[in-house]
Amino acid sequence: MLYRTVPKTGDHLSALGFGCMRLPLTRTHTIDEERAVRQIRYAIDHGVNYLDTAPAYHMGRSEGLVGRALRDEYREKVRIATKLPPWSVKSRQDMEHIIQGQLEKLNTDHIDYYLLHSLAKENWDTLVNLGVLDFLDQAKMSGTILNAGFSFHGDLFTFRTIVDAYDWEFCQVQYNYLDESNQAGTAGLDYANSKRLAVMVMEPLRGGSLAGPVPPQVGEIWNEAPVRRTPAEWGLRFVLDHPEVTVVLSGMNHESQITENIKIAGEAEPGSLSPAELALIARVRDTYRCLMKVECTGCGYCMPCPSGVNIPECFALYNGASMFGNRREYAFHYLTRHGGITGDRSYAGLCRNCGACEKICPQHLPIQALLKEVSDSMEGRTMAARVMALRSGLWIINGAHRCGRIFSGAGKKPVCKTE
Repeated sequence: MLYRTVPKTGDHLSALGFGCMRLPLTRTHTIDEERAVRQIRYAIDHGVNYLDTAPAYHMGRSEGLVGRALRDEYREKVRIATKLPPWSVKSRQDMEHIIQGQLEKLNTDHIDYYLLHSLAKENWDTLVNLGVLDFLDQAKMSGTILNAGFSFHGDLFTFRTIVDAYDWEFCQVQYNYLDESNQAGTAGLDYANSKRLAVMVMEPLRGGSLAGPVPPQVGEIWNEAPVRRTPAEWGLRFVLDHPEVTVVLSGMNHESQITENIKIAGEAEPGSLSPAELALIARVRDTYRCLMKVECTGCGYCMPCPSGVNIPECFALYNGASMFGNRREYAFHYLTRHGGITGDRSYAGLCRNCGACEKICPQHLPIQALLKEVSDSMEGRTMAARVMALRSGLWIINGAHRCGRIFSGAGKKPVCKTE
């Protein structure tokens, strides 16, 4: 494992951090605790010393799981990062109450890296007016937190404003080869570095969408490289290539992901990618931008939807139909998963335009308009009839490829030309 240094403190952190937002699940969609604990401890035993969690992850269960995983002297081997959720703060007293609850869940007397969660202009202004900077000062003086930072999902101007407003030790930004100009972006990375802030990077693989399986057009480009790497390795190496980056967070939930990412983080020195390799990544970036309909990372902040729409999954299937060209297969999965065949109805057409999702989307996506787009493309006027046919079982014979009469008129494979 390679380690990088926090500029203001000299703390040595593993280049790979374990993100605890996407832990392995059981069939009932709760955390598979035994497996998650085993995975976290394996990562620590192989050099990972930075764990990132938050009250919002896994519907409030992530922090408790992390606390239990760090028993048996594992706590002394790592730095814990967790976050203050602005949406739960109505007063200064709320801040005190929240952090005390976090200390209990994490089974610790201090939090090594404490972040104000998912900041943008509106919630930043609100927290400042409620006294959050004094709260951080007092928590640091008492030893409750050791390092203060923030995670960010706003615009570059707001990012610079927040960086300049307090003596932060670190910040956390979304960064990958598709997001060089989004949110804080490369300019924010440079600005944080100029202020001697450690930079923790989230979404290096955009919620796994850059890891694979990849669209054929992207796969063809990767295959041109003289050194063969998985799409996940290309994505992680791109972020680790930046010397301004201190820790790359990965939401790992499978053993193979953990072993692969640990290996990468033990090899990827800053500045190790060649100009030819960076040019290859740029071509992949341009191809993805051509193919992708919705730039959703699948973070789940928009959930639960008051109308019952499974927003991230609807977007994922819509993107899949566009990127991989097999609209028939994706239409089948869309109906079976979200049309009420195998569970509750959760398709895009249920949206009632309440706007709750758009207020909290870290990507600031126009979700209501995009759901209308998904509905028009994936549902159409025959939605009810197709659902009835699927429920009756008359047309389902050995999977989606035998459902052509239900999904006739599927679109052609998309063509994407890049320079």
